[in-house]
Amino acid sequence: MSRTTVVFDFGGVITSSPFDAFNRMEAERGLPRDLVRRINTVNPDGNAWALFERAEIDEARFDVLFAEEARALGYDLPGRDVLALLAGDLRPRMVEALDRLRAMGYRLGCITNNVPAGHGSQMSPTARKADAIAAVMARFDHVVESSKVGVRKPDPRVYLFACDALGVRPEECVYLDDLGINCKPAAALGMLAIKVTGEDQALADLQADDALTTPSAAAR
Repeated sequence: MSRTTVVFDFGGVITSSPFDAFNRMEAERGLPRDLVRRINTVNPDGNAWALFERAEIDEARFDVLFAEEARALGYDLPGRDVLALLAGDLRPRMVEALDRLRAMGYRLGCITNNVPAGHGSQMSPTARKADAIAAVMARFDHVVESSKVGVRKPDPRVYLFACDALGVRPEECVYLDDLGINCKPAAALGMLAIKVTGEDQALADLQADDALTTPSAAAR
């Protein structure tokens, strides 16, 4: 099967992972490593994070609910402090990869779990940073944002939304995400899923896929 389309997660793939920022904050405050991850695994479909990524609550309500979830585990961590760490830094080589793939004729999509906070789709702390992110977002043929469609990864529907918008079948897609829980439903639908652990690994795995090394395989 020729793969004509590459679909990217954004945070942790095109940008540095917010989990790295969470870990630094946890270390600075003497909190257990991966506490934010732990909080978000409790009631994963109905917790504060899930509700906010589906835009079912606003920023103020998230701040309160997340703090309550942290207190239930014995820790003091307001939601607003976590939101301040969401926007990662762009990875220039990943942006260059987007440009190469477009030049080769591949269609590009993005599926991002985000929240209605900060500036722009990646919750940037400043308008200037949001402008830089928007310039990268413009490279995609279609972007699916959880806070706009009301569905978040790993719900299989969000991957199908992207495929429908791009006019392709899942089997025609490569999908990159830094979370294994988000790669599993993509693979189950027929996508070639790549779990991203770092920039070098992601680029190497893309290059290793034979379909992506043959531009003619991506003819529209």
